[in-house]
Amino acid sequence: MPAISVVVPIYNERENVAALHEALTFAMRSWGRPYEIVLVDDGSRDGTRDVLRSLAADDRHLRLVFFRRNYGQTAAMAAGFRVARGRVIVSMDGDLQNDPADIGRMIEKLDDGHDVVCGWRRHRKDRVATRLLPSRIANFLIARVTGARIHDTGCSLKAYRSWVVRSLVLYSDMHRFLAALGVGIGARIAELPVRHHPRRAGKSKYGLGRVFRVLADLVGIKMLIQFAAHPIRWFFLLAMPLFVLSPLLFLLAFVKLTREGLEWAPVIDMAAVAAGSVVFLTAANVLLLGFLAELQVKVSTFFRQRVSVTAREAAR
Repeated sequence: MPAISVVVPIYNERENVAALHEALTFAMRSWGRPYEIVLVDDGSRDGTRDVLRSLAADDRHLRLVFFRRNYGQTAAMAAGFRVARGRVIVSMDGDLQNDPADIGRMIEKLDDGHDVVCGWRRHRKDRVATRLLPSRIANFLIARVTGARIHDTGCSLKAYRSWVVRSLVLYSDMHRFLAALGVGIGARIAELPVRHHPRRAGKSKYGLGRVFRVLADLVGIKMLIQFAAHPIRWFFLLAMPLFVLSPLLFLLAFVKLTREGLEWAPVIDMAAVAAGSVVFLTAANVLLLGFLAELQVKVSTFFRQRVSVTAREAAR
């Protein structure tokens, strides 16, 4: 069994995969531990798959995963995590901008007692307007919202203990939030400056369009980190202002505003009564959803524990 698994999503990188495989093989052999390289082809259409198959035919350390179409980097990374067998899992990009020679240093940092080591591209070789500036804004927002004080959340070069990535469910563009999600499950996070090279060949798959998806995912991450364990707290916070507003509307139904001030109205204002009723029912439904979400979390946790116990007993 490999001690280290290197997971690399690949998409239309025909010109880079051979050099990537060579650099990874050299770095892992120099490290001297049993290893495997998991290359996940995310629906490439430029002949990348043919190159990968030819490389795998001559290297028993190389494992391939093929997607039928392009699903995105997060899905490719999640698939690589699922098939990886190592106790330590390293992720990186497939465009050779990350340096495989940094993997050894990151694993040493991991062995110092950390659960996740994030790469920090201190001197990035990218365009300022389309890559550097949006990345810095995103890093600032992610750090403030999630509490993960990481300089470079978008760097794919990271090292994890396997239990961290296997405890997470990834979707959308969640791969850039792995450090923040790790903080949410109690992982100890560290950061290490790494080298960053200009792209040798091919075209970048990133653009300004990802900024909006990152902002949307950031809201979901905030909820997952703070309210996933007890969702009723989140729904209670949403329902409380409505519970406060509804009696005020009922009171307004019996009071009218005059030049002298507030007076009791001889006729009930039915519009205010209707508004108060709608607000109260909305608050009650929000709170009920909170109870249902809390019940769902507890039931799913119970069944996960039962399944894990059954699996351990079957293994015996």
